[in-house]
Amino acid sequence: VQLQASGGGLVQAGGSLRLSCAASGRTFSSYSVGWFRQAPGKEREFVAGISRSGGRTAYADSVKGRFTISRDNAKNMASLQMNSLKPGDTAVYYCAADSADWPSMNQHEYDDWGQGTLVTVSS
Repeated sequence: VQLQASGGGLVQAGGSLRLSCAASGRTFSSYSVGWFRQAPGKEREFVAGISRSGGRTAYADSVKGRFTISRDNAKNMASLQMNSLKPGDTAVYYCAADSADWPSMNQHEYDDWGQGTLVTVSS
């Protein structure tokens, strides 16, 4: 499946952004979706994941209560709503698809990746 992430930008601390991940090429509902991020000089890390149907979600501790992942299989779209953003959230954000149903926190489980969208949070 081909993925395209969008919605990144510059926001002040405490603000919100909504990232989108548009899918094409294969049946989107056959894939769980994960969001990952990579800050400058750091390893890529798991942010949030959602199962094929959207019934199960998983979050990194650092974003629980602030970020919400969702999906609309009819529109072949997944989203990441990010609230109460902090400068530490600054990173390139990637969406990824995994043929397994459970949204894995392990990036190596994911088969397909979008190109990334930059989120910058100023203090």
